Amino acid sequence: MCGICGIVGAVGPREEAQVSRMLRRLVHRGPDEQGLHRESGVALGARRLRVIDPLGGRQPARNEDGSVWAVLNGEIYNHQALRQELMDRGHRFTSRCDTEVLAHLYEQEGIDGISRLRGMFAFAIWDREREEALLARDRLGIKPLYYAIRPGTEGAGTEVVFSSELPSLLEALPDARIRPQAIADYLTALYVPGPDTLYEGVYQLRPGEALRVGRGRIEAIRYYRVEDNLSSSPWSTAEEAKEQFVETFRDTVHTHLVSDVPVGLFLSGGMDSAAVLAMMQERGLVKTFTIGYEHPADQSYNELAQARLLAAHFGTDHTEAILQPDIRALLPRVVEGMGEPFADSSAIPTYLLSEVARRSVTVALSGIGGDELFGGYPRYLGLRLASSYQTLPRAMRAWLAASASGICRERGTGRDHIGRVKRFVEHGHRSLAEQYRRWTTFIPAEWEGGVWSEAMKAALPHGYSPGQPSPLFDRWPSDNPMDRAMGLDLQTYLPDDLLRMGDRMSMAHSLELRVPFCDHLLLACALRISPSLRLSGWQLKGFMRSALRGLVPAAILDGPKQGFMIPLARWLREDLREMAQDLLSDAAIRRRGYVTPQYVRWLMEEHRSGRRNCADQLYALMVLELWHERAAQPAAEPAVAVEAL
Repeated sequence: MCGICGIVGAVGPREEAQVSRMLRRLVHRGPDEQGLHRESGVALGARRLRVIDPLGGRQPARNEDGSVWAVLNGEIYNHQALRQELMDRGHRFTSRCDTEVLAHLYEQEGIDGISRLRGMFAFAIWDREREEALLARDRLGIKPLYYAIRPGTEGAGTEVVFSSELPSLLEALPDARIRPQAIADYLTALYVPGPDTLYEGVYQLRPGEALRVGRGRIEAIRYYRVEDNLSSSPWSTAEEAKEQFVETFRDTVHTHLVSDVPVGLFLSGGMDSAAVLAMMQERGLVKTFTIGYEHPADQSYNELAQARLLAAHFGTDHTEAILQPDIRALLPRVVEGMGEPFADSSAIPTYLLSEVARRSVTVALSGIGGDELFGGYPRYLGLRLASSYQTLPRAMRAWLAASASGICRERGTGRDHIGRVKRFVEHGHRSLAEQYRRWTTFIPAEWEGGVWSEAMKAALPHGYSPGQPSPLFDRWPSDNPMDRAMGLDLQTYLPDDLLRMGDRMSMAHSLELRVPFCDHLLLACALRISPSLRLSGWQLKGFMRSALRGLVPAAILDGPKQGFMIPLARWLREDLREMAQDLLSDAAIRRRGYVTPQYVRWLMEEHRSGRRNCADQLYALMVLELWHERAAQPAAEPAVAVEAL
């Protein structure tokens, strides 16, 4: 695991100094070593966390004659097999690291070599003979890579600057300006959707995308598309499909254990991490890590009992931590660790769990991705119900939608059962794509026309509708509405929210986080299972539960789903109340100029009174203000109060 950065173009003293500053902003991603390679046309930098070949695997890595150089963020899990194949073809290696394999593989196969890689990666390769660079990001977007195109020095053409994180990239883009559209998107979705970013002219490589840069040409290449994995099921029975899934999943987890340093597991009480643990323990003793809460009002968020059951069942070396954070001191550190506005509050426990795990291991596995592959969110079942609901006459659905605004106003937030029913009926007259979009956004329906300030309205070029559906929903080649929603989430919510959060919060503590459910071979296996089987019935993850029967304790398989959540609503009424009032004062809101003070006052009063749970909306605004306050500050040392049991 590393942080990488660089500049492709005319590289002189100014550019080399910029790369050095970019590297300093990536120390947390790679505290063990720093490497820099510069020659005519390129400067490549890497901060390294030693995981594979700790002593010999320095970066940047090169081929025999130095005509190809590579920097890599991530892990290539099949690097040993690729190394042997390349050695058989006459390549000579000086280390056992996967980055050197990448350099030789490119020398042998060029850009086609990307399809040979199994792993999580973002890399940059310099080809001296062709005078071009290749930037690439893994298939599902596990590892990040940001880039921008800027004018070169003194008319020397264009340059491409890139980095693993936005704060690092901005060291080479001091005049970058915030995009108003990005702020609107953030307050709607709680994250800024890719491939755009918070800044004008700054982009992310898409999952499965490569960028070829050189000789005045910049070419984007999509080498992988998730939907291309959809195909007819090769299995004649459900039992055959289950057997194939378990076999592929076992191989995937075992593959993700390749490491020269200690490996552990983020263990919740849920099915996904339990499934990963079932396969990990086949290879030996597993270190597991779980967090919980001590406040009596927060016990519904605890998964300690389920995690203990799993730890005892599989005989793990288990660590529990009761979190006693000063949340007011913690929030700025979480915001700083993300490096950009990001308001999925699951970032807080992920940050804390990473801090606990890093005391014992350098690498940890996580269950991120299981819900998107096998139907783990209640909204997927809601969409199936919505598809049936659409058989009612549209006039009837429109009348019910108009009536829904008065239904349970005090609880109609979408986070409780009554709120979900209200939102379902409110939007039942719309298309399935638009319904799904509105279920996954955070602007209250009654404020859609009154959220933005006048300055913000003027800055949004074509107006803004939080209910505008993504075209990816209808492009997913399936007639099953659940499948289409999952296809959309695989391309948006998974890389832009969950994987972004997992990467930044773990790397804030120099911990490498691996996600077996996001392995492209496991994904291909899952998508070959017909939706009618993979998403059958009205139980979340019914196929996966059935396939794991006998491998995972029945108490876990038969238990309810519980997300990685925190008692944010209570915190905002108690622990964070004064902080919220300070950050979201009328003066602060007017100073930023994004939303109206009336909207913020309404959110705070509704939440304080208990009429509504506005925690997500308030937290998003607080994070945005904290980010503005800390954006230009240097990184601080992590600190959180954790009591180990």
